[in-house]
Amino acid sequence: MAELESPEFGKADFVLLDSVSMPEFMANLRLRFDKGRIYTFIGEVVVSVNPYKNLNIYGRDMIEQYKGRELYERPPHLFAIADAAYKAMKRRSKDTCIVISGESGAGKTEASKYIMQYIAAITNPSQRAEVERVKNMLLKSNCVLEAFGNAKTNRNDNSSRFGKYMDINFDFKGDPIGGHINNYLLEKSRVIVQQPGERSFHSFYQLLQGGSDQILRSLHLQKNFSAYNYIRAGGQLKCSINDGAEFKAVADAMKVIGFKPEEVQTVYKILASILHLGNLKFSVDGDTPVIENGKVVSVIADLLSTKSDMVEKALLFRTVATGRDVIDKQHTEQEATYGRDAFAKAIYERLFCWIVTHINDIIEVKNYDTTIHGKNTVIGVLDIYGFEIFDNNSFEQFCINYCNEKLQQLFIQLVLKQEQEEYQREGIPWNHIDYFNNQIIVDLVEQQHKGIIAILDDACMNVGKVTDEMFLEALNNKLGKHAHFSSRKLCATDKILEFDRDFRIKHYAGDVIYSVTGFIDKNKDTLFQDFKRLMYNSSNPVLKMMWPEGKLSITEVTKRPLTAATLFKNSMIALVDNLASKEPYYVRCIKPNEKKSSQLFDEERCRHQVEYLGLLENVRVRRAGFAYRQTYEKFLHRYKMVSEFTWPNHDLSSDKEAVKKLIECCGFQHDVAYGKTKIFIRTPRTLFTLEDLHAKMLVRIVLFLQKVWRGTLARLRYKRTKAALTIIKCYRHYKVKSYIREVTRRFQSVRSMRDYGKHVKWPSPPKVLRRFEEALQAIYHRWRANVLIKSIPPEDLPQLRAKVAAMELLKGHRADIGLQRAWEGNYIASKPDNPQTAGSFILIANELKRKDKYMNVLFSCHVRKVNRFNKVEDRAIFITDRHLYKMDPMKQYKVMNTIPLYNLTGLSVSNGKDQLVVFHTKDNKDLIVCLFSRQPTNESRIGELVGVLANHFKRQHTTASMEPTQMTLAIRSTLNTTRIIQQYMQHQNLAKRNRVSRRRQHGDESDEDMDTDFSQSTGPGNVGIMVLMGQVHAVERRFWDRDTSTDRIVLQVWDVSQWL
Repeated sequence: MAELESPEFGKADFVLLDSVSMPEFMANLRLRFDKGRIYTFIGEVVVSVNPYKNLNIYGRDMIEQYKGRELYERPPHLFAIADAAYKAMKRRSKDTCIVISGESGAGKTEASKYIMQYIAAITNPSQRAEVERVKNMLLKSNCVLEAFGNAKTNRNDNSSRFGKYMDINFDFKGDPIGGHINNYLLEKSRVIVQQPGERSFHSFYQLLQGGSDQILRSLHLQKNFSAYNYIRAGGQLKCSINDGAEFKAVADAMKVIGFKPEEVQTVYKILASILHLGNLKFSVDGDTPVIENGKVVSVIADLLSTKSDMVEKALLFRTVATGRDVIDKQHTEQEATYGRDAFAKAIYERLFCWIVTHINDIIEVKNYDTTIHGKNTVIGVLDIYGFEIFDNNSFEQFCINYCNEKLQQLFIQLVLKQEQEEYQREGIPWNHIDYFNNQIIVDLVEQQHKGIIAILDDACMNVGKVTDEMFLEALNNKLGKHAHFSSRKLCATDKILEFDRDFRIKHYAGDVIYSVTGFIDKNKDTLFQDFKRLMYNSSNPVLKMMWPEGKLSITEVTKRPLTAATLFKNSMIALVDNLASKEPYYVRCIKPNEKKSSQLFDEERCRHQVEYLGLLENVRVRRAGFAYRQTYEKFLHRYKMVSEFTWPNHDLSSDKEAVKKLIECCGFQHDVAYGKTKIFIRTPRTLFTLEDLHAKMLVRIVLFLQKVWRGTLARLRYKRTKAALTIIKCYRHYKVKSYIREVTRRFQSVRSMRDYGKHVKWPSPPKVLRRFEEALQAIYHRWRANVLIKSIPPEDLPQLRAKVAAMELLKGHRADIGLQRAWEGNYIASKPDNPQTAGSFILIANELKRKDKYMNVLFSCHVRKVNRFNKVEDRAIFITDRHLYKMDPMKQYKVMNTIPLYNLTGLSVSNGKDQLVVFHTKDNKDLIVCLFSRQPTNESRIGELVGVLANHFKRQHTTASMEPTQMTLAIRSTLNTTRIIQQYMQHQNLAKRNRVSRRRQHGDESDEDMDTDFSQSTGPGNVGIMVLMGQVHAVERRFWDRDTSTDRIVLQVWDVSQWL
């Protein structure tokens, strides 16, 4: 905290002095200067002492220490006052300004640059490109304006020779979005003449020192300062400004700001033309004035983009209009010299104003709508020339010191006079503090009809020859009794003053003697119209734009222009009014010595500045007064949320009572006073505490508002969603009803249709009814199937069911499954198929029926099988609802092998055109046969066999458990025939020999042993064999596997890897 800064550095705030006296004030100021503490507070005013050396207290780390902190939290610093102004602007949306005052050499320009640097550093945290561009241009503008508006004086190597007030515009987020610069009274007389030990403006020396040889050649210049009359004297002086480096910095800054290359080149040409103008020499040849060095005229004409004869005529002649006649009046040598110097000053002044205007055009706020972007707030920074007392004080010093009188009057009005008057008006107990009110001096200068400026203007407007001495005489006559004005005529014993030349004004900062020499000419600021027309007719568009009045004809009568003093007075009045409309913050700069030494503290010199700046009176008012005051209504509006008695609205008798209740709740009643319309807070700490409470409560209020608003949005979303769902529901009902009606309409007469509605196209259902459509179509198809089935004779139904079963299993796997023909089933008993032996077979079948008690014959057919000797043998299979019989047709259909049907576990077929069938049994004694037909030949009966067996097992399963049968089928690729049959026969022969050998030992030689025991030889998962037209195909074993636990038949897939 600033109050707790180490005692070795003295008091960080002059308000904390033990006693308010000049000796103690000066002792504290000296101690802090000696300890390197150049900044000290007086409440919210910063007193700055020029250290005349570089201090490492302006870096990024220091900026972070002051960012967002209150004044009392950190030691005194320019950053503290800059942050306070920024926070006030951002928190209260109020325009603020920082007024930097002090005499020449006190460090005002550097202070303004550090303030600008701080504001640029703490803004735009989101790094918006446009804001960064504005910040860069605002910072770079300082560099350009210093080059063209600053100069070395006896007191300061970088003295501002113009006044500058910069407004920085901020958006509602606190980021800079633009700005505007006002310049005041450029000391243009410095262009042609400087006091001993001083230089002209930096721009001339920077051009000659830093410009490249190519640039200088194009401008007809050389690096030697002494070659040019206007800057010869200053060129020999030592200066801390590095002209070469600064030239490059200025060029880069102009590029960043947005100056075009041709505009920068025009600037160089204007500077060069001024230097060449100073080298012109005039003489008189008889009665005719001539220019001795005529070549320089051609150079000037080339630089100004005009004709040399026109330049020469403007320098030597003056065009005068007398009624309708226009004549050219020759100049005397003195008049020609005066015209040349006036032209040089005017060119430089126009150049400077054009640079300021050009910068303003680029950095001004564009397309800003407060209704869209929020309020546009401003921070103003005033860096203006300080109070000056030179050995020879002329018109410029008179205007500069008048400016400082106006600023001092503003300080007195806002800090001393208005504050005390407000305490009395509000009824706050107050002991009046005396101070010097310089309003009397301001009136001496600017009062209408009686002030010095009014008297000077009257002298300039008088007809005839008016001299400076006549002006001084008018001052003596009208102001002779004024306490703050004197001259040698009024005070004959004062020998410091010269007769008919000097007058003295007792300023707030001290007595200043002014020489009236040149007052009349400088106030008239006369420039012959010929020069204006010359520049307007230039082919350079930039130069033409600088001289718009040159387009007027010589015969046109124009209004008398305002004098220089009146223009300056009006601009100062406007500036003070602008500053008074903002919340001001002050930086009071003090110059510690005249030798620019970082070690010397001239106490007498500093005491004089403390006195005329009114710092001691400021301390007294601050100690006795209040740091903050606000109307009850506005105070309550900002801080009412910190107390439950005032939030959101109070029910007390008045806003004043509500504010009292709020202050009592916070415990600050001993640090405030209550006026008639305002509350007064004594210490900043109380205000800062209120701000902290306000910030914390603001977060809670925002969260509450967000909660309420989010709840409102949620309810609105719910209502919209509910409405949408209702609409969707109704729409779905409509679509469903429409679909049902359409289906009803299309299918209402299907019973009378020939195909029972098979050709009727189903309407597209809504998405919600897609599964319903599938179910509805299934119902329809079942109904249609049922209708069709009813039309089939009962005796044909078994065959139909068998065909359906075959199609379900074999469709897509075999091309021909015999669906187009009638299925006989018992082909051996059929005379067309077996005409010779059908009768004998029937007898055997009847015998088996009597013996095995079967009910139905499922299938019978002649087959062929391969025996162990690779010979094909004819056999027959006879399948009933109880057994599968293998018969020998050559032996009157003798039964060779009987397999109970319940032992049958599966059936394998191929995917080709062959008739190969493998019957799988529980005891793994597989039967492999190939069906064949005699009439017609090559008739496919595989489908019939599969269908009959599938239907039989399905009906048997349905009768037993009433559960659907699950069957799957998979077909694999055809394999090489020869290799597989060889492997198969090898396994068969080996197994057969082993069995025959064992059975012979037991005396058993039944024909059953001749059957192929495929499972025992190959095991589960091996390959079935099929023979057709001389080829043997290997396929994966596919069989219906009877699940003994559920009695379901499953067509499975078996591996063939062993046989590959």
